[in-house]
Amino acid sequence: MDVHTEYAPDYVERCVEVLLATGADNVGGPACTRADGYLQQAICLGYHSPFSTGGARFHDPGYEGYVDTVTYGCWRKERLIELGLFDETLVRNQDDELNLRIHRTGGRVFQSTSIRSWYHPRASLAALFRQYMQYGYWKVRVIRKHKQPASWRHLVPGVFVFGLMALTLAALFFHGAGTAWLIVCGTYVTVNALVSLATVARVRMLRVLPVMPAVFAAFHFGYGYGFLRGLVDIVAGGGGKTFSRLTRHPASGAR
Repeated sequence: MDVHTEYAPDYVERCVEVLLATGADNVGGPACTRADGYLQQAICLGYHSPFSTGGARFHDPGYEGYVDTVTYGCWRKERLIELGLFDETLVRNQDDELNLRIHRTGGRVFQSTSIRSWYHPRASLAALFRQYMQYGYWKVRVIRKHKQPASWRHLVPGVFVFGLMALTLAALFFHGAGTAWLIVCGTYVTVNALVSLATVARVRMLRVLPVMPAVFAAFHFGYGYGFLRGLVDIVAGGGGKTFSRLTRHPASGAR
């Protein structure tokens, strides 16, 4: 369970009901959100947008059905023991990694809208960036362990950030690379702005439009940079100590 999250009084009861009704190996509810301030309102919108999450079903508050992963899950004790429990060597993504093991052993994960909880996201862009940087970093460890990503969406931010970095370096030596860099950056800024406008217009929250593009960028670049750092540390033989300390430090998780 997550300390940034409120749970409905019947949360455990509903989890057990759905677990018994579906026969799934893991059940949970959609990742609904609650905002405590102006910036958190924008972050909540970003949290539920396919533009920042890659269309992950558990970010859709209205979706009920089988998913690749789910938040704050509920398992039968014997099944959890059979799976080998959580991998405590991972600082982040322990739940994702466990759900990947469930799928690889032929199991299923089910999301029910009757299971209710409300996540309070980070309250600053810096904290959001650090959070998703850690997610990206530790996702590499999960991929290395299983020799495959749980979903293609986990690779996209890293590829995007690497492409920008490569074009930036190449632009110092090749004129064409500079043009390509401008095209890529211009396309990203344009798409980000259009998606931001559509996102706030859909829920009639135009007041958060000024910060919406920065929120999406924090999701994308935080995850992408963390993913690349994870790759570098694995190649260099690093143990992830810096990112472990960053995650465990109280200030890194402050809202």
